Amino acid sequence: MFIKNAWYIAAWAHEVKDKPFPRTICSEDIVMYRDAHTGKVGALEDRCCHRGTPLRFGQVVDGGIECGYHGLVFDCAGSCVRIPGQAKIPTKAKVRSYPIVEKDEFLWIWMGEPEKADESLIIDYPFHNDYKKWPHKHEVYHVKCNYMLLVDNLMDMTHLAYVHKSTIGGSNPKALVEAKTNVTPNPKGLHYIRWMQDCPPPPTYKRAAPSLGESVDRWQEFEYVVPGNIMQWSGALNVGLNAMENRDQSSGFSLRLFHGLTPETESTCFYFWSTANGYRQDDPAATEELFNEISIAFNEDKQIVEAQQKTLEATGETRLVDIVSDAARVHMRRAVNRIIADEQTASDNGQVKELA
Repeated sequence: MFIKNAWYIAAWAHEVKDKPFPRTICSEDIVMYRDAHTGKVGALEDRCCHRGTPLRFGQVVDGGIECGYHGLVFDCAGSCVRIPGQAKIPTKAKVRSYPIVEKDEFLWIWMGEPEKADESLIIDYPFHNDYKKWPHKHEVYHVKCNYMLLVDNLMDMTHLAYVHKSTIGGSNPKALVEAKTNVTPNPKGLHYIRWMQDCPPPPTYKRAAPSLGESVDRWQEFEYVVPGNIMQWSGALNVGLNAMENRDQSSGFSLRLFHGLTPETESTCFYFWSTANGYRQDDPAATEELFNEISIAFNEDKQIVEAQQKTLEATGETRLVDIVSDAARVHMRRAVNRIIADEQTASDNGQVKELA
């Protein structure tokens, strides 16, 4: 079951150009397109109201997207604005449209009740607009697992010591498992930060910032916003530089990661991510190298969660056990379950009113 009244990442803005761009989100088939004159992006149900042909087989024309079967044209609001050979357009000639907003290099889509689509609820991520201080690269993966498994993965960083030994984890599981962790739930999700003091830097950090010594103070900070978005700031400074009091120093290693998990179906999802270089900003090679390192790590995660999905489909979740490192994950799941329950209650009440 999905949270519907929420903003999901539908695509990177550059993905939607001059052709219909289909994507399934929350098990609903959608087609996006960019108006050739205004540059505005529209998101419509991928189904013509005439004969049910997917609009993805059409083309972008003046006025909207043209169905590839009989030429009906639909604008960004989903209204049919042209029918070949027919002057009068039936009032029922329309398809569902979805609120969609372009912001910070993302296209954000609202899957629920249109009247509740408040743009002020969209996450602010200004780092995508600051190429000087935070040069970055981004990607999207199609992953064969429920999107919540990837959110779970990001809520428990102790896995780095076992899954990512050669990159962002390192060879010191004790430091990661025993990190000082503070979890703070909030109305939008939760915030948590982990500190690993006086520990060796992981391979990725050392390769990126040779100035790091044999021992560093390392942090991982996460802001989770329901249902599937996580903003991460991680880094390390040499011991003695008072990292806990001031992390924003020019020396050492620092990166920002954006993780956007969008459900495709109950068992597949899209993983939108970007990585920003905060240590050698004037060196394009550093940004490229960081992207490659993070890509290796995320593909290791992908292998794990896809195998996990298969196992859980076969065995279920009833025999799973929570441990201490699940603190952030447990709070996250509670927030998601609460919102799903609230939406379900509101939906049930609406159905009762209609019947009455």
